[in-house]
Amino acid sequence: MNTDLAAQGFSAMGSGSRLEVLKTLVRAGDPGLSVSLIQSRTGIAASTLTHHLKNLAAAGLIDQQRDGRTINVQANYEHLRALAAFILAECCVEQEGTQDE
Repeated sequence: MNTDLAAQGFSAMGSGSRLEVLKTLVRAGDPGLSVSLIQSRTGIAASTLTHHLKNLAAAGLIDQQRDGRTINVQANYEHLRALAAFILAECCVEQEGTQDE
């Protein structure tokens, strides 16, 4: 994962509401949730929720599928794992005692 792609993902999570939506989807697991269930679980107004879902989808953090009149939304676990790996890739490399002085 490159820095620009990682920045886009982390930026999308930079809103408390979007982070709440994403955590709700992660808790739901692979089946995901309908938009109406996300709304009822988060209390976010429908028009605002649509905006947040659009941002999360644009960053690749969620996937959406239409089934008739229902839109089902799932967390994109592969992308979320890649973001976690990106931010932790250099964990502790400059920890005191291990760097050249």
